[in-house]
Amino acid sequence: MSLSSRRLAATLVALVGGLIVSAGALAGTLPDSTWVGLPALPQQKQSPLFALAVDPTNDQALISGNVQGSLLRSTNGGSTWTSVHAGRAAITTIVFDPFTPGRVLAGTRGSGVLISKDGGATWTDVTGLGGRDVRVIGFALTLVAAGTDNGVYVSADGTAWKQSGLPSTSIDALAVAAVHVPIHLVAGSDTASSAAGPPLYDSVDGGATWTSVTPALSGTVVSRLVAGPLPPTGNVRPLVAGTNAGLFISADNGSTFSALSGGELLPSTDYTQVAFVTDHHDRFYVASDGGGSRSGGLWWTHDKGQHFSSLVPPIQSITALAVSNTEAPTLYVATFRASDHSSALWAYHDTGAPPQGPFSAVTPTASGSRPGKPTQGGLFDFVRLVSSSQAPYIALGAVALLVLLLAAISHFRGSRR
Repeated sequence: MSLSSRRLAATLVALVGGLIVSAGALAGTLPDSTWVGLPALPQQKQSPLFALAVDPTNDQALISGNVQGSLLRSTNGGSTWTSVHAGRAAITTIVFDPFTPGRVLAGTRGSGVLISKDGGATWTDVTGLGGRDVRVIGFALTLVAAGTDNGVYVSADGTAWKQSGLPSTSIDALAVAAVHVPIHLVAGSDTASSAAGPPLYDSVDGGATWTSVTPALSGTVVSRLVAGPLPPTGNVRPLVAGTNAGLFISADNGSTFSALSGGELLPSTDYTQVAFVTDHHDRFYVASDGGGSRSGGLWWTHDKGQHFSSLVPPIQSITALAVSNTEAPTLYVATFRASDHSSALWAYHDTGAPPQGPFSAVTPTASGSRPGKPTQGGLFDFVRLVSSSQAPYIALGAVALLVLLLAAISHFRGSRR
């Protein structure tokens, strides 16, 4: 091989390596406020995904669970998945412990809880929850609580559990309103009661005793309860409640609630997903699967629910939501289209800009909404592309291709001499 040929070969190897590196960087970088489809989960088949979580210390580390009983883990933002547990009981919920790095719990339908102490790489069974449906898990500093088909169970570290109260009551929602002792828990049931409004229960002693409360909430069942971070002043966390008929917020630990849906606000539908942004008590996301209607969607607020904006998800029915622990969070969203039983995963890096497609349907708007802009094509698309977060990698690839072309031309000219 001539010297010029060897130089060309070396140049090609270097440039191909550079292109691979730049492509890898591009794959791990989401464009700003744009919906990006992720590869389908292995073995997901035609069933919705209800269990999805993102590591609060690493927004690229995800864990999902399917109805077949498998747990899958991704370390690259959902680009690829590895099976880390094969079971037979459907996975209902997955939660990272915000106070103990590496500890993750997964609830199942009929087989209690699985626990991981290494960020989801390996899983083991726990004791005390055999045969239970575990729908929701919450963490205090010194206590872990779980809502089940037989009341609330508690554990000191997530490995050994005991019944704590509300036996024979199906608990579908649970929030830790105070993480320090005395630990304050609020639980909601998915079993309709004869009393007005959906059934709520309150405990101010870590689940040792419970009191039935009946705040003014519309609907018949409670589907989600989430306590947000403490505000800058005061010691009461905001409590957001989703029912099968609307969304509500409380500033007094659940004694009273204000409606966030209905009228000119959010649509009156079932709200099954709520997630706060880092340590902001006034910024959170809410989502709905629509309850079989076309009223599903995904919205966010930055002022405690006074105004909501739609993120215009590609498919309206949201079955799972995981939000990274960052100021400009990455949202991982599972959707389900009932017409063809299609389950899909999406990623969205929310920088506050108007959402970009793909849009397949119009999500019901809300007060102060920021509707998605239609794709304009041509020069507009080019300007948006070069001004996005992907621009450095696109430029690197273009330069590499140019150098490759010049090297080939130089080699061709040299070979003719």
